[in-house]
Amino acid sequence: MSKVSKLKKLGIMLIVSGMLMSMLTACGGSKTAAADDTKDNNTTAQTDAQDQTDPDENYETGDASLDDPLNQDEIGDTELLVVSFGTSYNDSRRETIGAIEKAMQKAFPDYAVRRGFTSQIIIDHVNKRDGEKIDNVTEALDRAVDNKVKTLVVQPTHLMNGLEYNDLKDELAGYSDSFEKIVLGDPLLTSDDDFQKVMNAIVDATKEYDDGETAICFMGHGTEADSNSIYTKMQETLKVAGYDNYFVGTVEATPSLDDVIAAVKAGGYKKVVLRPLMIVAGDHANNDMAGDEDGSWKTEFEKAGFEVTTVVEGLGSVQAIQDLFVAHAQAAIDSLK
Repeated sequence: MSKVSKLKKLGIMLIVSGMLMSMLTACGGSKTAAADDTKDNNTTAQTDAQDQTDPDENYETGDASLDDPLNQDEIGDTELLVVSFGTSYNDSRRETIGAIEKAMQKAFPDYAVRRGFTSQIIIDHVNKRDGEKIDNVTEALDRAVDNKVKTLVVQPTHLMNGLEYNDLKDELAGYSDSFEKIVLGDPLLTSDDDFQKVMNAIVDATKEYDDGETAICFMGHGTEADSNSIYTKMQETLKVAGYDNYFVGTVEATPSLDDVIAAVKAGGYKKVVLRPLMIVAGDHANNDMAGDEDGSWKTEFEKAGFEVTTVVEGLGSVQAIQDLFVAHAQAAIDSLK
């Protein structure tokens, strides 16, 4: 079982324990108090589960002080809020999310670029471990309101229009009267043209491994939402373009690791390159993909007899991906005119 899988199992156990404690508390208190206790226990359990990873993860992820959390005030009239899920891997955060934010600053000098993360667990973990404070989305939006921002452009770094993106859209709806203008940009893979551009980007980023004997496999996260179909569409886009040695799979949905291994075997390849189809290279990339424990993509491909190379770099570090996010933000800005 990978470290990420262990984390999930531990988190579930702690959450269940917290819920049971809340039910007992409810016997002597109001329903509202019980609900609040459950919420607090769930949050504590998840944070504790994250903290449990410290002793055995060799958590040397880089210098957090090199990362700019972009939570400054004195914003001005126009703001571009870049919203990401986040990562506790400091180097990856700077090289992916940070790189996208810098690309936004360069492209839109008239906008104050700020950061918001959707994962409170990551925010709390980075703050506790490194002392770096990153705004969650609510804090970032409230900061914009307090600074009297008039035009707010929100550009997510999400891969798809899935659950996270819909949650962001719902939260922004609650702030519709707080700004003169507010607009939400599209996630990375929205239009057919987006798929073509992302395909070109990932092919170019891995061209040094394309020797005719190597299967180049991209690992996505996967989701229970209908938007999981983006992985199949990316595979089809690659196939139509003639990139038969490129394969796309997911950690938590379909195509699965077993599906990808079977496809690579059927292709007769001898070597495999693994790279995340994720904006950042965080826990999933380092553990579920490149980890040495049983169940990781690396070890399972090795068991199947392949020579494996892992490239632990998020999509956000690729210039063409940064450019596509900038294009989406530009489209959002143009829609306000």
